[in-house]
Amino acid sequence: MRFFIFLFVFCSLQTIVAQEDFLAKQYFNDGEFEKSVVFYEKLVKKSPRRTDYATGLIKCYQQLERYEDAENLLIEQLKDKNTYPTFIIELGYNYALQNNSSKANEYYQKAIDKINENANFGYGLGLRFQKYALLDYAAKAFIKAMELNPQLDYNFQLAKIYGEEGQIEKMYTSYLKLISEGKVSQSRVLRSIDDFVSEDAENINNLLLKKVLLTNAQKNPDPLWNELLSWLFVRQKQYGSAFRQEKAIFKRTDGATIERLNMLAITASENEDIETAKEVYQYIIDNAFDEVIKLHAQLDFIALESLDADEKSIEQIQKKYDQLITQYGYENQTLQLQVDYANFLTFTQNTPEAAIVILKKSLELPLNTRGSAFVKMALADILVYNKKFNEALIYYSQIQKRLKNDVLGQNARFKVAQTSFYKGDFDWALTQLKVLRSSTSQLIANDAMQLSLLISDNSLEDSTQTALKKYARADLLAYQNKDKESIAVLDDILENHKGEKIEDEALLKQGKLLEKQKEFQAAIFNYTKIIEFYADGILADDAYYNLGELYRSELNEPAKAMQAYEKIIYNYQDSYFFPQARRHFRELRGDSIN
Repeated sequence: MRFFIFLFVFCSLQTIVAQEDFLAKQYFNDGEFEKSVVFYEKLVKKSPRRTDYATGLIKCYQQLERYEDAENLLIEQLKDKNTYPTFIIELGYNYALQNNSSKANEYYQKAIDKINENANFGYGLGLRFQKYALLDYAAKAFIKAMELNPQLDYNFQLAKIYGEEGQIEKMYTSYLKLISEGKVSQSRVLRSIDDFVSEDAENINNLLLKKVLLTNAQKNPDPLWNELLSWLFVRQKQYGSAFRQEKAIFKRTDGATIERLNMLAITASENEDIETAKEVYQYIIDNAFDEVIKLHAQLDFIALESLDADEKSIEQIQKKYDQLITQYGYENQTLQLQVDYANFLTFTQNTPEAAIVILKKSLELPLNTRGSAFVKMALADILVYNKKFNEALIYYSQIQKRLKNDVLGQNARFKVAQTSFYKGDFDWALTQLKVLRSSTSQLIANDAMQLSLLISDNSLEDSTQTALKKYARADLLAYQNKDKESIAVLDDILENHKGEKIEDEALLKQGKLLEKQKEFQAAIFNYTKIIEFYADGILADDAYYNLGELYRSELNEPAKAMQAYEKIIYNYQDSYFFPQARRHFRELRGDSIN
């Protein structure tokens, strides 16, 4: 019976202590230090060896400027021989708060001297010094600990301190030494260095890093230095310089870094350095050992050549595809060739029948589920282009059923809805779109939401769905690359259905097509009209983002681009375009983007 009474009392006391601990922290976080100090004093009295309670009480005293009380508590704590020496730093900091720097430094040095007793004290003391931005003392603590025990390694912490002190070259040297010795991963160091470099190649920090890397490369021709130089050049968007480093790496590793070259080509292409991307792909074509890798590089090269290609260039591209088909034939490993060629024949050459023959022949190969889905998706897209909607729907539905929970399957479901929309079967399209609005792919979910709202809004307003049918026709024409015809249909909508809900959709769609036709001022007029008349509509953020992109990428008017992005940042935080708008805004403002 006594045991149960003891157990009950013990549990009750523990509950009370837990409540007092919670209240002490809560009041402290709320800035109510007078209330917090009452609970911390009780906790320290009950558990004098609990350093977290003592630390909490000290912080309360300091917030209330009861420095003498804090000092007395610290001195009492330090009487215990088992007390961790960070309390010595706390005592010094207590004097610093009273502007007694000489006394503060005296105790800081006493804390450093404690490391002589146990080198392991160095880490905790160094971190506590860093907490109070006492970087010189933090460095001394780490260095002394390592001198006393060479097995300890605090060089990463030291490198970080050098960066915080503004000793950038010393920081780079320390970090790079850690990488070269294999003590820290390259990715971890690059994350730390990334805060100090920018896209500006003439930035002093960039120049210092380049200098340190070149110095290391001259002393020791290790591919590591080429990798880091390549990283720096990519950061500075100097893809040609990065390519020179990647070629050196490729040669020194006997061709084992082909994927790095491929990633560089993709990055250069995404950042519109098309010539460098072509050079990289050509290098892969000339030097890769694997035939499939060579083929993919050739296909990527052709894709870049197809951008803004004239009639003569298109003829040359046709010949290249014919040569590749002859060389590689129809194999499981060459599906990308067959799909790319089929898309070229359809969307560039306007010969979908020839493309359909190629892809149906590919389906005769012994393909796995994903391979079959990949070809069927391309085939269905071309059937839609050729207005063979029912046959296309069969293929999309097969993909959707076999890859139900896969992004490819969800994309197929969206294309079922889109094809049904082109057909004018708006009810079935809505049924598919309702499922997709919760898609794991944000892009698919966003597209599904837009199309769903387009159909539902314009079906309620017009029971005959006349304007919606016209819009579906314009959308299909745009899909078929018949941009001028699509623009004409959209003009019809804008002229004959003014004030209807379809108007902002027609303006946005037409604006994008006008951009493709390089009619930028006309596109700006459309986007501005959406903002002026449909500021509260769901497409206002689209209009602002398209304006920003147009001013940034095509018209080189960064101030106007920033104004457009800023509207999204402040007025449309839930927009799909918010992350991109914020990034572009910061880039144009000159911020360092990590």
